[in-house]
Amino acid sequence: MIPVRSYIRLLYDYLRRQKGRVALLTIAMFTSIGLMLVGPQLIRTFIDRAIDGEPTSRLIPIAIWFMVIAVFTQVFGVVATYLAEQVGWTATNEMRADLAAHVLDLDMGFHKEHTPGEMIERIDGDVTAQADFFSAFAIRVLGNSLLMVGVMVMLWLENVWIGFGITVFFIVALGVMLRIQAWAVPLWKQVRARSAELMGLIGEQLGGTEDIRGNGGVGYMLRRFTAILRAWLPDQVMGRMGFAALWGTSIANYLVGTVLVFWLGSVFFNEGTLTLGGVFLVFSYAEMARRPMEQIREQMERFQKAAAGISRVQGLFDRTSQLDTTGTEPIPEGALRVELDDIVFGYDDDIVLDHVSLDLKPGHVLGVLGRSGSGKTTMARLLTRLYDPLHGSVRLGGVEIRGAEIHSLRRHVGMVTQDVQLFRATVRDNLTFFDESIPDDRLHEVVEELGLDEWLASMPDGLDTRLESGGSGLSAGQAQLLAFTRIFLEDPGLVILDEASSRLDPATEKLIERAVDRLLQDRTGIIIAHRLATVTRADDILILEDGEVVEYGERSALAANPNSRLAHLLVTGMEEVLA
Repeated sequence: MIPVRSYIRLLYDYLRRQKGRVALLTIAMFTSIGLMLVGPQLIRTFIDRAIDGEPTSRLIPIAIWFMVIAVFTQVFGVVATYLAEQVGWTATNEMRADLAAHVLDLDMGFHKEHTPGEMIERIDGDVTAQADFFSAFAIRVLGNSLLMVGVMVMLWLENVWIGFGITVFFIVALGVMLRIQAWAVPLWKQVRARSAELMGLIGEQLGGTEDIRGNGGVGYMLRRFTAILRAWLPDQVMGRMGFAALWGTSIANYLVGTVLVFWLGSVFFNEGTLTLGGVFLVFSYAEMARRPMEQIREQMERFQKAAAGISRVQGLFDRTSQLDTTGTEPIPEGALRVELDDIVFGYDDDIVLDHVSLDLKPGHVLGVLGRSGSGKTTMARLLTRLYDPLHGSVRLGGVEIRGAEIHSLRRHVGMVTQDVQLFRATVRDNLTFFDESIPDDRLHEVVEELGLDEWLASMPDGLDTRLESGGSGLSAGQAQLLAFTRIFLEDPGLVILDEASSRLDPATEKLIERAVDRLLQDRTGIIIAHRLATVTRADDILILEDGEVVEYGERSALAANPNSRLAHLLVTGMEEVLA
């Protein structure tokens, strides 16, 4: 069935933001409906007076008034349709923005469950399906429903029995269409789900084109693609059957309604209850009611898609983050003390960090070593609060991060990974994350302070150089330099570098190393690395293995102890041992 409550809630939430435009729409719609109901009355008067032999001079004004009303009916109808489309697309654009912001605030567990392609389909595809709902609901559903009510009132005033018979007929016909629509909605919901699955696969395939082709996975991906299409076909067929059933019902309604009107008109005309103009009036009103019924029937087919999409949209809005972000305590300024107290964390049932503890002093740099999968990156995700630990606590500057104000936390913790997210925008916008309040002088000052002025000078248009989405046209080193500048502009108290220089050439790495030195000055730092050279600036070393701390202490003391794990790594070659 149609999710009426969801529709009403969405209509109220988004249409109240456009009160003025909705008020004009209401006036235009009611005026158009009122003029449509007046037209047949003039025609009835014209016919009856013509049959009675009234002179042409008395008939012409009636005809002129009818033409004037017909013109203004069309004018107000066009205005109402235009306003409805404006309201619909404005509302759905706002909904799309709200939904995107809501999804971005959800925890990382949600994003691991859903592919980017699926999210694009749900945020854009499902929301776009609602644009017609917002506009059509006002014009073709509410407006036509009001028109039908007006027609029924006019028919009852003209003849009680005709009004009763046609009212019963339309109620039965509408009830049948509603029952068919309720049967068809779940079918369209499955169609939308298949569409999201297909978009998810396409997004996955496009994102990994090089790996798929380079490793001979094209055949496998095509089989997956074909399997989804094969599953989608019967769903589409069943979904279209709902439309076919509604279309067939509308034809039957037209035939039965026409026969009913002509039969009732002939009966009461022969009895002398109706004049010939009255018969035409009844026929005109019946035809006028048939058109709204037809448009409502068309909207039923569209609402099948809208109802399926709206339940999925509402499902996303109802999805809440597993992270409680209601904390209000601010993170203090300056270098932060980092404390992990008996941390336990895992993805699903797989424990990744097992009773990990550390205490990093403000302004110190911690080097985190370990094999792939030992939990290094997971620890960084906990510090940036992309996840919350299952057990234990994380404190920054003495503040338990569950109780910290989330924007304060994100501003005081900066992280750079080997994969830098860049946007299709200028270098300036990429550096400032679209914050127009940061002046160019400040950007040049930071770039020069980090020793990256030569890098910026290499950009064709300087700060106005436009980058493509994903950083097309930038080397990995240039992207890293841009990321360091971002962090420096934020001025965080804790900087986390997660394999930030693992894919750089030696020349670029030297430039990066100078930037890192400046970035870590007067800040607490955590460097996650595979290579020994990356952690030579660390004050303390933490070595993880299978999620457990196997060694933790001052780097100089551990290096001087021949029995330590770090000393063993220095002798054997860390890259080989930790690979």
